[in-house]
Amino acid sequence: MYRILHVITVVTFLISCQSQQKKDKVQHKYTNNLIHETSPYLLQHAHNPVNWYAWNDETLALAKKENKLMLISVGYAACHWCHVMEHESFENDSVAKIMNDNFINIKIDREERPDIDQIYMTAVQLMTKSGGWPLNCVTLPDGRPFWGGTYFPKEEWTSTLTQIATLYKKDPAKVISYAENLTEGIQQAELVSYNSDEAKFTKSELETTVKNWSSYFDKDLGGMNSAPKFPMPNNYHFLLRYAEQTQDKNLKAYVHTTLEKMAFGGIFDQVGGGFARYSTDKKWHIPHFEKMLYDNAQLVSLYSDAYLISKNDLYKETVYRTLEFIEREMTNPEGGFYSSLDADSLNEDGELEEGAFYVWTEKELKEILKKDFDLFSKYYNVNDFGLWEHNKYNFIRTQNDNKFSKENNIDIQLLRSKVTTWQHTLLKERAKKNRPRLDDKTLSSWNALMLKGYIDAYRVFNDDNFLKIALKNANFLKEKQRRNDGGLNHNYKNGRSTINGYLEDYALVIEAYISLYEITLDQNWLTISQELTDYCYTHFYDKELQMFYFTSDEDQNLITRKMEINDNVIPASNSVLAKSLFKLGHYFENKIYTATSKQMLNNIKKDMEAYGSGYANWLQLYADFCTDFYEIAVVGKNAKEKIKELNQQYIPNKLIAGSLNKSDEPLLQYRYQENETLIYICIDGACKLPVASSKKALTQLKIDIK
Repeated sequence: MYRILHVITVVTFLISCQSQQKKDKVQHKYTNNLIHETSPYLLQHAHNPVNWYAWNDETLALAKKENKLMLISVGYAACHWCHVMEHESFENDSVAKIMNDNFINIKIDREERPDIDQIYMTAVQLMTKSGGWPLNCVTLPDGRPFWGGTYFPKEEWTSTLTQIATLYKKDPAKVISYAENLTEGIQQAELVSYNSDEAKFTKSELETTVKNWSSYFDKDLGGMNSAPKFPMPNNYHFLLRYAEQTQDKNLKAYVHTTLEKMAFGGIFDQVGGGFARYSTDKKWHIPHFEKMLYDNAQLVSLYSDAYLISKNDLYKETVYRTLEFIEREMTNPEGGFYSSLDADSLNEDGELEEGAFYVWTEKELKEILKKDFDLFSKYYNVNDFGLWEHNKYNFIRTQNDNKFSKENNIDIQLLRSKVTTWQHTLLKERAKKNRPRLDDKTLSSWNALMLKGYIDAYRVFNDDNFLKIALKNANFLKEKQRRNDGGLNHNYKNGRSTINGYLEDYALVIEAYISLYEITLDQNWLTISQELTDYCYTHFYDKELQMFYFTSDEDQNLITRKMEINDNVIPASNSVLAKSLFKLGHYFENKIYTATSKQMLNNIKKDMEAYGSGYANWLQLYADFCTDFYEIAVVGKNAKEKIKELNQQYIPNKLIAGSLNKSDEPLLQYRYQENETLIYICIDGACKLPVASSKKALTQLKIDIK
């Protein structure tokens, strides 16, 4: 079967992809059904000769009516290889004729429809043992897949599609049989089973997991010992916590090496701030230059906590410069955050070029920086180490400011002043270039990640601007994305809130709102978190497994209903929700929340030990269950000030409850005393004597897990 269908295994680097960016034209030779969509990615394909359709009831009905195979092509706006495939194949008339004659062609924005993407990604991974985007899958008219892959050069694409079409006409039974088997495989993949064993979470199992994981570390350059390298913020957030709580010096060194190398690397935009999605090499130098909201959001949280532990100025600078980028380029007037910036832009010759917006020639830099060029070139390695291709440089650092100033005999304050001037000068010059295309849709889940990033930055740095932006975004989500029935929508674009929310939307908004409550003490955010949680129980919960489906029971049925379990670049929606259930169980003394959280963790426990990287966010919850977890309640008129003081200490195993006045909430009840602000440190309801000093309260905490 594989030989007949000519299935080609394409080894991908999980590289991002985007359709070919073209110069604006007054008229278009072709226009297809995607012209009616709002997704920037779908609109990029609206003038292909391929007769693309969006995924909807009408399209699915058409495939069944005409008994045509469906060709489902999935991608997103902010990257390179979908781009390439569009230019080579989807803009080609002869290729389009083969596709149009034999298939109902469906384009999907994976960011709008992650539910569809995860099903067909599983199919391709089962067939080819790899995955990535563009994701291309051919299915029966009812959506059951039987062939797929990622990027295909034009000749291979046309040859394969022709063979598929011929086979389906001559021997449909064989195709149907294979589709049935593959669909069964998809339904079984990542299947969760109920673990009836007693839930026991031990420090020794946690230690074993980290030990197994550590064999893959690149201890010299940070990250994993391979290329490409992804930041994977949830990985390093857990490892940072574990290293600090166990006082593991080697693990601490590894985590801080990773954070330093990423911040020094070309993956970080040294001119304008913000991180690209990943680096193609081991030294974090050359990225695929797309910038995704979700990476930057989580990295802000990570670097904020890392600063709290280390007081490393590099980490603070990284947070501030990333948030300057978000505020400058990724925020809409309503307080929502855009999704991504493209990797490709038009160069001086009017041709599309990856990274054209971000890289520089030596000649350009000498003309711009003049007498400062020599010092600049040492600082940012405009040399063989920083050279990319075609005599262009992507900046990368190798030394911190203190070491650089000593080796180059320059005052540290003067150096920092020069660096700031260089950045501002080059940012101004770069603004003259053709900008990468912006994906301006606003997703609830990704906005919640960025909301939490701002909250964490405020918690650590006490910058009121961070809190102002966080509150504006939190209210945007509440007012624009929450429906009258209590549910959330996933997407917002052009003033319209659309697409019924997925579990990731609920889980990440709940988590962000809990964090917002902990710094504002506004009970409204905690109440909404509870209401959204109860909505999840109603529409996403599997009572037998005590886990949550990715899609609502009100959504259209696909070929299977999946549960998102593995933590990836974004943590799994089940792990995020399980952590929030753990906290909400404490806040509301709700035993159902607590029991669900424990059972969810118990269900996936057996898989964690061998593959810590894929369960990093679950491991945060695991650490909470197997160590003391602190309820910190602060009551009185100075509660916010006391909480700010407490937040200057890194305490990952805690929640904060507080009130300026008398409150009937379970953790605050009977604790208000007029004219006093008292701090209560409790573990599962057992409390130490209240104290008025945050310093004394911190002495009551034990945060190590040796």
